[in-house]
Amino acid sequence: MSTLTEKATETAEATHVEPTSVEKHSAINTSDVAQVFHDAQTATANEHRMSLLQGLKMYPAAIGWSVLFSAAIVMEGYDVVLMGSFYGYPSFTKRYGDPQPDGTYQLSGAWQSGISNAMNAGQIVGLFINGYIAERLGYRRTMLLALAWVTGAVFILFFAPSKAVLLAGEFVIGVPLGIFQTLTVTYAVEIMPLVLRCYLTTYVNLCWVMGQILGSAILKALFNRTDQWGYRIPFALQWIWPVPIAIGVFLAPESPWWLVRTGQFDKAKVSLKRLASSDPSLPFNADETIAMMHHTNEMEKEMSAGTTYLDCFKGMDLRRTEISCLTWAVQNLCGAGLMGYSTYFYQAAGLAESQSFTMSLVQYCIGFIGTLVSWVLMTHFGRRRLYVTGLFCLFGFLMVVGFISLAPKPDGGVNVAAAWATGSVLLVYTAFYNATVGPVCYSLVAEMPSTRLRNKTVVLARNLYNVFSIVNGFIIPYMLNPTEWNWAGKAGFFWGGLCLGSATWAFFRLPEPKGRTFGELDVLFERKVSARRFRHTEVNLFTEGSDKVEG
Repeated sequence: MSTLTEKATETAEATHVEPTSVEKHSAINTSDVAQVFHDAQTATANEHRMSLLQGLKMYPAAIGWSVLFSAAIVMEGYDVVLMGSFYGYPSFTKRYGDPQPDGTYQLSGAWQSGISNAMNAGQIVGLFINGYIAERLGYRRTMLLALAWVTGAVFILFFAPSKAVLLAGEFVIGVPLGIFQTLTVTYAVEIMPLVLRCYLTTYVNLCWVMGQILGSAILKALFNRTDQWGYRIPFALQWIWPVPIAIGVFLAPESPWWLVRTGQFDKAKVSLKRLASSDPSLPFNADETIAMMHHTNEMEKEMSAGTTYLDCFKGMDLRRTEISCLTWAVQNLCGAGLMGYSTYFYQAAGLAESQSFTMSLVQYCIGFIGTLVSWVLMTHFGRRRLYVTGLFCLFGFLMVVGFISLAPKPDGGVNVAAAWATGSVLLVYTAFYNATVGPVCYSLVAEMPSTRLRNKTVVLARNLYNVFSIVNGFIIPYMLNPTEWNWAGKAGFFWGGLCLGSATWAFFRLPEPKGRTFGELDVLFERKVSARRFRHTEVNLFTEGSDKVEG
């Protein structure tokens, strides 16, 4: 198979090279492909040499724009914890629940599952929409459309007169939240240099946790309100986010990778200059970086020319799709779904309502700290080692939760010591999850796909995650609801088994992308390097015969 590397090598010896269709419309001087090849080589070498401090100095604007885009995920984390906590929230259950023999109110397991899964179903629709329109309209315009949509969707939730309308509102708001899920992480990975990729993609998880903290804090503050505003104020606060984020997105630069893929090289250069510092003492060259993107894009076109969803399941891209999809699905297979129902879980385990909301708030604060710790750990241990080790640790914690639930209850009442022990172990679980599997997942799913199929691959990955979210949305309420299965802490055994299976898969199939440019990852996947050899395999893209992988 002829590669761009071979083409460039032959160009150095030839007097004339017929430009490709992309090159004919390029703003770069591509009459001499060897020059583009040389610039790409230089830019790749600079990416590898760049230290963390240099990256921070060179790309402060890119960091700011990425942080702005990722702020949309705060809304998703907020809405998820809102609905999960509302099932144990007095003013909400009194409005939408059914009276119980003991005088309390409960939503049935069927309605809890339906409302939770309505948002997941909406997200699936939104994700597929994003896979099509983001590549046609660009990231900025797609994000602006999603922000306008979410603003309108909040009206349905705020004024919902019944459980059925509430369910419909969750579906409608799920569509833009699905768009945010992939657009934020793909934008982050495409505007960042190699050294900053892992930090800004995992920052998406931090935004998720911030949304959970915000939601838990507001619910805790309004817990004693028994009127309709006890649950309507939390809904109304979702109107705060879209407008300021939309203003920032309107002013933000477009992804230079998307502009290169669509042949807009002049605009890609302008975008890169807006992302990087203008300090002349820093070794930034927009032409060389554009050449590297152009080189990678052309190489991927020769390896796999398609850009449809079907192409994600062909050739080397099938393996990349499998890794991305299962890496994200594991978040729903390792027991993390219990965190979304933490307030309800704590109550099912025996804690009082007020104490359960306090524990949930503490849990999400620990998650925030855990994500910051993950940045330090990734720097030293990489993504694969952190992800696999984290899963094995989570398996241990879930088994402990299961065994605690076997403690006897006095006269059929509540074992207070066991309830607090369960809550404590879940807090430790949360800390480990948010220092390992939770944030690292975002970096992995964004780095594994080829650049031409990244949007669609990430859409497929997130949708598999959402399919499992729907399954979780059905079974977790039944596991915890005292009028249904009433498993409480025994659910730890179920999720522990799935977590062990996930850890085993990750050990054998998950590669290490740390320190690899997108072009180098392309070659490693094309040569079918095993997951456990990715870290130490040497790749040289820019010498004659460099399409051979050594190591």
